[in-house]
Amino acid sequence: MEALPPATGSRRITWADLPAAAASGIESMLGSKVVDAASQSGGFSDGLAARLVLENGRRVFVKAINASTSPHVGRFHRRERAVSSAMPAHVAVPRLLDAYDDGQWVALAFQDIEGRLPAQPWQPEQLQRILAAAGELAAQLTPAPDLVVEKVPPRLGGWHYLVDSEQPRQRLAEVAPWAHQNLQMLLALEQRLDEAIAGETLLHGDLYPFNVLVSDERVFFVDWPHAWVGAGHVDVVTLLISAGLSGIDPQPLLESLPLTAAVDPSHIDVQLAAHSGFLLATLCYAGPDADPHLMAMMKGLGMSSLRWLARRRST
Repeated sequence: MEALPPATGSRRITWADLPAAAASGIESMLGSKVVDAASQSGGFSDGLAARLVLENGRRVFVKAINASTSPHVGRFHRRERAVSSAMPAHVAVPRLLDAYDDGQWVALAFQDIEGRLPAQPWQPEQLQRILAAAGELAAQLTPAPDLVVEKVPPRLGGWHYLVDSEQPRQRLAEVAPWAHQNLQMLLALEQRLDEAIAGETLLHGDLYPFNVLVSDERVFFVDWPHAWVGAGHVDVVTLLISAGLSGIDPQPLLESLPLTAAVDPSHIDVQLAAHSGFLLATLCYAGPDADPHLMAMMKGLGMSSLRWLARRRST
């Protein structure tokens, strides 16, 4: 088993790094001064991700970004605000408490969850618990609640970007020789994506262990800017892909879970191809300024997806 990639981006800032005007605006939103702040691990967004203790004794989790210097993360935060606002009260996601947006700095305040990231490498018992919770979440979010947000494409697919691009394709040959040799097969699978992921479930769209918090009582699914509507099994398969990084064979789990056991096997192959395509095409196009932690995670997850697909196609 390869070493697990870092699960936190390299460009986090602390509460002390915020400009005074932004910090003051966030405190006004929260209705109290911040007396303690602890940066949190997990996830790859730039900016602040911290648990805050307020002067009035309240505890909240706040994420914040300078949308002028990181416009894509600013868009993610604004979309997450809209998605989180539409979440049914009974689902296991942190409640959005308030938001701050001065046109430059965007901040979201969430219910503080007394939880922890799942152990990595995955512990089989904890993985089973989280997979069961993800299946329950899919049932609760089917049909999807109404979202007054721009539709976003799923973070799936990308092999087509490499076909006529010599330098990225050469990088693919270095990173993933099997994918380079089987590019036409991967393209053919990717072209069936719309059929394979059609459905009416609100999906997280980025369901990896760094977007899960576990408490003694519940499993919570956090960070929803990439949510989209599709087939209910997609998030669970994404979690299973991450299990491959821990040396766990995801195939027996896939076959044992009620949500995935009866899915058309070709639809699973399509998702695995498209999942690896998004991650590895992004990696192959990345420039020298890309976050090295994010690139390492994309490579790890993309290769895990490819290894599973290769085993399935060889049987």
